[in-house]
Amino acid sequence: MVLESFQVGTGDVPTVLLHGFLGTGRNLRSLATAWSAKDPSRRFLLPDLTGHGTSPIPPPSADLFTVARDVVDTARAQGFTGALDWVGHSLGGRVSLAASLHVPEAVSRVSLLDIAPGPVPYDLSESGMVLGVLLQAPARAENRKVMRAALTDKGLSDALADWLVMNLVSDDQGVRWRFDRQALAELHSRVNGVDLWEAVERPGRPPMRCIRGGRSRYVSDADVARLEAAGCPVATLPGAGHFVHVDGAQQLLEWLLTP
Repeated sequence: MVLESFQVGTGDVPTVLLHGFLGTGRNLRSLATAWSAKDPSRRFLLPDLTGHGTSPIPPPSADLFTVARDVVDTARAQGFTGALDWVGHSLGGRVSLAASLHVPEAVSRVSLLDIAPGPVPYDLSESGMVLGVLLQAPARAENRKVMRAALTDKGLSDALADWLVMNLVSDDQGVRWRFDRQALAELHSRVNGVDLWEAVERPGRPPMRCIRGGRSRYVSDADVARLEAAGCPVATLPGAGHFVHVDGAQQLLEWLLTP
């Protein structure tokens, strides 16, 4: 399946930037633009992952391998050849690890942005909480302001509500969600339960590294110890939460630029 995507840069080093659950490729546009300015050798592909943004709805059997294969198919359709440098936030990081297992010829390196390889407990997953609110929201509303109010009335913060309503599209009856909420809920339950430690601990894997937010719970100290024991170095951004590309943009860029 070929996904909706856009590109930044015109270099020779093929790099895919993958967003987290309920996001879109646009979430990482600022990072790609800043990285490209510092390193013109790169060419970035930023897809809307399967079922997200304006990409096709996932089939009922979709899993992390399906999403990883869709990224590879999209990269090939856009002229990206050879092994790719994979950089993924949250779900995007898990997709990158799945790619290293199932399509290893397409992976030259993996950089994990605030995500660990183990299954993500539901009570840890902020995306699970947001998804629960999203499923309770109306399918359409008169306008964005009305839909935003419906989300905040259910307990979402202003920032999260503003982020979610970016996924609304307008039609002659008001606004509606651009994605299939139930399909995403089913995908979420499948991908979060997968144990991906094999991707990090297996012999002959590509180089891997991880960066975590100091205020985030997604990568625990125990995860750090296990990752580093497997030869995957971990850096920490003390003031950042889960969205390290927002909370610590400059520090993250400096880390990514380090060979």
